[in-house]
Amino acid sequence: MSTKTLFLRLEGPLQAWGDHLSKYTYRHTYPFPSKSGVIGLICAALGADRDSATEKWLPRLKGLLMGVRIDYPGFPMYDYHTVGAGLGNWTAEGKIKNKDKKPEVFVTHREYLCGASFLVALHQRQVDSDPTLLDEIANALNRPVWTPYLGRKSCPPSRPLLEDSQSGSNPCAGEFASLEEALIRHPWPDYGFELPSELDVFIEWSPDASSPTAPPQAFVLYDVPTSFNPPAHTARFVIHQKVARPESYKPPVLSDPGLYLRKEPRRADYTDTEYRARRQERLRKDHYLCVFCKSPARDVHHVTYERAGGEETLEDLRSLCELCHDAITMLEYGEDVTATRIDPCDPRWREAIIQKRRQIIRHRSLETRRRWLRTEIPEEME
Repeated sequence: MSTKTLFLRLEGPLQAWGDHLSKYTYRHTYPFPSKSGVIGLICAALGADRDSATEKWLPRLKGLLMGVRIDYPGFPMYDYHTVGAGLGNWTAEGKIKNKDKKPEVFVTHREYLCGASFLVALHQRQVDSDPTLLDEIANALNRPVWTPYLGRKSCPPSRPLLEDSQSGSNPCAGEFASLEEALIRHPWPDYGFELPSELDVFIEWSPDASSPTAPPQAFVLYDVPTSFNPPAHTARFVIHQKVARPESYKPPVLSDPGLYLRKEPRRADYTDTEYRARRQERLRKDHYLCVFCKSPARDVHHVTYERAGGEETLEDLRSLCELCHDAITMLEYGEDVTATRIDPCDPRWREAIIQKRRQIIRHRSLETRRRWLRTEIPEEME
């Protein structure tokens, strides 16, 4: 017998799904969304506070079976928060540390999942008992009363929460015989790279006539909320298994696979023999004069880093005095330029370089100004 299933896509820069031990100083996270976290997200979308959620919604929501497919696991990140400023830390004897001094802040360590993507399936076993429940959830997630978060308030989702199932009258719901079937048959995502042949799934198990006892591979999670005020949870059984990608899955065709690879930016190597030879050649070609102000030049500036590191050509370099070089470098930082830098010979930059030169001179010491005004002949010209 097929039953109704609603699909959610939980994806964002950060996620944090705390377990039942995630309290006080160390706040851990599950490697996948917890049932308590998903139900809390739904209650926020419904606009239910802690009391009304406990009385009205938890009896309806906790009966849903939940399955999670890990489409992309992300990677862990650790951070810390300072809380309780002015309250101080307590000792084992029940006294405040540094009582006569300024109270210490309380430091908590937080764990997050970065860049993870999960497909969550909410499976309703007996649709007739609550026929409108999944539709109410879908409508709330489409127009949430309060902003839903992926576990913690600092973890907003990066895409719509409802996932198109491509089947059924409700585009985000479908008819499936089991959670496992729903997670297998739902289309696999396209992230621009080929997914592995198998994905991890975590499926909630519940007893029925065919399997009255939990299988040996099932483990217990204490993440079924029974109350939000105060927080209280009970246990459920979860089975971890692998699902193979369907035969209909087609890997993405990459016109240029290099576009999806992270390329390290090229950097100048000032000790490289080839670069040093090209530097001297550039200075000689410019007669050891700054190409911008015609003062004696000791520096050489990269107008592009495309061939930096020893493969520079003469056209990649420009001779500059110290003042013009400082001015151009400051402009580059301000404009956030990357591989292609500022060319002092480009008329578009003339006024900006002049203004930056004046600004530098105005804020430098008198001795530095005098040094810049001296006409020093580079040793190479003597």
